[in-house]
Amino acid sequence: CIRDRDIKEILSDLSQAYGVSGSEGNAAEVALNILRNYTANCYIDKSGNVIGEFGERRADCPYLMIDSHIDQVGLIVTSITEKGFIRFGNVGGIDRRLLSAQSVIIHGRKKLRGAVCSVPPHLSGGDRDKVLKIEDMAIDAGLDYEKAKSLISPGDAISFDTRFRELLNNEVTGCALDDRCGAASVFYALELLKDIETPGFTVVFSVQEELGERGAKTAAFNVEPDIALAVDVSFAYTQGDCEYKCGKLGMGPMIGISPSLSRALSDKLIDICKDKEIPYQTEVMNGLTSTNADQFSVNKNGCMAGTVSIPLKYMHTPSEIIKIDDLEYTGRLLAEFIKGGILNAE
Repeated sequence: CIRDRDIKEILSDLSQAYGVSGSEGNAAEVALNILRNYTANCYIDKSGNVIGEFGERRADCPYLMIDSHIDQVGLIVTSITEKGFIRFGNVGGIDRRLLSAQSVIIHGRKKLRGAVCSVPPHLSGGDRDKVLKIEDMAIDAGLDYEKAKSLISPGDAISFDTRFRELLNNEVTGCALDDRCGAASVFYALELLKDIETPGFTVVFSVQEELGERGAKTAAFNVEPDIALAVDVSFAYTQGDCEYKCGKLGMGPMIGISPSLSRALSDKLIDICKDKEIPYQTEVMNGLTSTNADQFSVNKNGCMAGTVSIPLKYMHTPSEIIKIDDLEYTGRLLAEFIKGGILNAE
């Protein structure tokens, strides 16, 4: 079995790989290199998705696709001011309240570090509580206009400059844990399945989920699965949240239940958890899931779609937090589902 230390190292490598939506190449290469340890039949498709194929399709069982998205939220350069400051827009859902004074990396002709400009409280006067619109913010990279223009272009991606760190209680924090922890749980499952014969299935690490699940559309169209699972993250309870709408760290994966998902598939996942004594939680949604599963169920001829989510605190911030136990529980569930659960899916 893969050790805690191993999975933390994999998660650290994935978390710190740059991959803002639309510019996922670096993160995709990191994931592909790890995936090569489990299958020789892996590649990056035309959309940028990382694809890994295992075994053969069989007439006696449905074909499964397991997906986690490889992109992350971030920023994009929109212009450079005459003073050399960099204007930017958001890529994906960003809470602008957290941007002031954040350390960032501009991925221009070379990597450049900078900080989002912040007015000291001593000088803010009556505007101390005002939150600027993103288009009114700027990044200071210590450059004048000519130097900035020579190194940075509109359209360059910007990521948060955050390191992966271990916390107490087997928790970790870092950037892009949404959804690199989902990818790590898939690798954990693949490790558990080493040398075990399974029905054929495809693993996808998809791009541009934060821009409307774009990579998931093309991947599902090409793979044509009968069953597809989106392995993502969802909200873990923290101070001030509505408790019944959230999961809890350490209590296992959150199995999605929604009118837009297959209830038979959700029930199958729950049955596996009960049978294998894997902790789990349910996540009830009253419509679409805002995950790649929304694309799977209506793609081409459609398929049975489900969600398995790792509880995560502080989503879409530079300091997301998960508990490694939940990642491992999720990997165990995926491995058990691949080994035998899909043979009896209805």
